[in-house]
Amino acid sequence: MSFQDKVVIVTGGSSGIGAAIAIKFAEEGAKVAIVGRNKGKLDSVAKKCGNPLVLVADVTKDADVKRIISETLKHFGKLDILINNAGLGQSANIQAEHAMAVFDTVMSTNLRSVVYLTNLAAPHLVKTKGNIVNISSVAAFRAIGDGSFSYCTSKAGLDHFSRSVAQELAESGVRVNIVNPGPVRTDIIENMGATKDMQEAIFNQLQNLTALNRISVPEEIADLVLFLASDKARAITGSSFVSDNGMLLKVPDRSKN
Repeated sequence: MSFQDKVVIVTGGSSGIGAAIAIKFAEEGAKVAIVGRNKGKLDSVAKKCGNPLVLVADVTKDADVKRIISETLKHFGKLDILINNAGLGQSANIQAEHAMAVFDTVMSTNLRSVVYLTNLAAPHLVKTKGNIVNISSVAAFRAIGDGSFSYCTSKAGLDHFSRSVAQELAESGVRVNIVNPGPVRTDIIENMGATKDMQEAIFNQLQNLTALNRISVPEEIADLVLFLASDKARAITGSSFVSDNGMLLKVPDRSKN
């Protein structure tokens, strides 16, 4: 798949899935704008992306969202592909005192930022007949445990937003699709404050929840994203693609209850 001279924005590109996506696009000839909050991590990824545009930005801040689009257009002159990957997970039970603070933070990052980036990017994607790939989660389909209502709600909302926008933009030749990963070995759990031992314990638990008894690496998700963004997927829009090692297939073990 060649993306020669295609201009791609990847949010959350400083590590994990976003970094893998940015690197693979660059390897296929794309001009990549990498967005993230950690300059050190962004610079590390940039070394593997040729000559990317590095944008230190917070997608929850409207001024930064505007700057992501404007600086990409100023630097590259157009926009072909938008990858909305930035996201976070925070835990709070619905009865917790801080439940609404967590909900607002998660929704702002995982959903509102995508809506605003899409709002600003859409006119430019119409010009290039480009496309959007939104990184969601299997949590959009199934609640994943206590304290996860904010995350699950944000991802379910992201999926339905994506389908709505896909319907709206189809007449302009712009495609919008969704990737729903299951467990992927990234730094998302570390970013939630977990120690190394806690991280390993959580990843082991997640692995046991999959039918294939494995956890993906970010490059597997990146491969799927590149396919959906390519002309090979020119007939696909408004679709969700699950890559979860069979997590949604696995029947929970109730024997210990």
